[in-house]
Amino acid sequence: MFTRIARAIVPDEPALAPFRPGLHFAFYNALTWQIATGTPLVLLAEQLGASPAQAGLAYSFVFLLTPVQILSTALLPRFGYKRLTLGGWGLRSYMLVVPIALTILAPILGERAWMVPALIASCFGFCLLRAMGMAASLPWFFAILPAELRGRYFGSDQLLSGLSCMACLITCAVLFAVLPPYQALFVQYLLAALGSWLSYRALRRLPDGPPPPSLGLRAIGVGLSRLAFTVGTYRSYLWITVLCYAATTPFAPYAAYYLKSAAGLPLGLIMIFELLRYSGSVLAAWALRRRIDRAGARPFLFLSFALHAALSIYWLVLLRNGAGGLAGLVCAYLIMGAAGTCWMIGNLSYLPKLMSADDRTLGLTLNGGLAALAGGLSVTAWGWALRPEGGGAGMNLVAFQWLFITAFIICLIIALRLVRLPEPDAPDIEPLLPGSLLLRPHRAVSYLVNLVDPRR
Repeated sequence: MFTRIARAIVPDEPALAPFRPGLHFAFYNALTWQIATGTPLVLLAEQLGASPAQAGLAYSFVFLLTPVQILSTALLPRFGYKRLTLGGWGLRSYMLVVPIALTILAPILGERAWMVPALIASCFGFCLLRAMGMAASLPWFFAILPAELRGRYFGSDQLLSGLSCMACLITCAVLFAVLPPYQALFVQYLLAALGSWLSYRALRRLPDGPPPPSLGLRAIGVGLSRLAFTVGTYRSYLWITVLCYAATTPFAPYAAYYLKSAAGLPLGLIMIFELLRYSGSVLAAWALRRRIDRAGARPFLFLSFALHAALSIYWLVLLRNGAGGLAGLVCAYLIMGAAGTCWMIGNLSYLPKLMSADDRTLGLTLNGGLAALAGGLSVTAWGWALRPEGGGAGMNLVAFQWLFITAFIICLIIALRLVRLPEPDAPDIEPLLPGSLLLRPHRAVSYLVNLVDPRR
């Protein structure tokens, strides 16, 4: 059935035939990460009685473990692309046994104190093994794909990932609407486990690439340090990126946590809002991607800051007097998705222009790694700040307002700083738009560290 759907969306080209399992992987893998590292994870943690600090920690592992992807590239010469990717993606599936078991035990035993730490530990293991697999996945695809096919392949990858994400979010919303919370989460995590198994099977059918030569991590470290501390436009923009992710990454997880714990909205409705956020990303990517060549990168960056600042003001008004209601939340989630995609479009166009060709791989790695790490640390820190007095589930609404006040101030600061940075004229440099980067802008920044080229 999936093969018929895939061929209806992506024409069956003979040149792409050997790599079609990679497109199947993109479809199935989206089912897994959308549930295991997304909003359903936050909702399961809150349902089990997790505090904002605990829910935020589980959510942030995707970002905090990004440096593991850089370190894992040292394993490529020994294991090769395929073995390392299959090892990470295969072993991560076993981590999903824990949340599946918790959705069975919690209704029987009640929420016990050990359940939330068990969920956090399983999420850590899942993200650790995922990071090791991701260290090889994108370099593997670049190694086996002919240059003339990469555009069509990654465009097809984006279409199928988007279809899978939309279907997954709709399914989760329906399950929450018709089943009790734990039963709905049980089915969702079974779906995530099925997606993980099917994505592993699809990867096994891909050809392996030539084994890369030894990669000097010391040389990478020296190069990264030089880029980070050399005065210039790249360094200034690097810290703008870090501030941007620190300010805006907490929006999505803590908005979902607030709507569940404080506002008391149905879980199905929260998943509809998540679907709207994703729809905002898709609409922004469709509307703006073709305009970047004419407008340049900086207008998209400024638009992203303006949208995030507007979101901050909306949430402050909502938290103080409840203005806006459901219609306001619909607009807010659409804008949240569009703001993230505006940033990713501008970032992936502007960033390559700031470096020489020799530094571009390491520069992208440093930008992606520090941005992801800043986002994860910010989510974790705000989780501790948002804990209610006495601990436990619930949210400190005063601290939640300060999250948006801080984000608004940071957006103003980095917009004023960006005004002073030039945009170099580099017409020969194309924006980096592989796969589904535009459709999951905050999480996808960790893919940039996979651009470390072990052949250099």
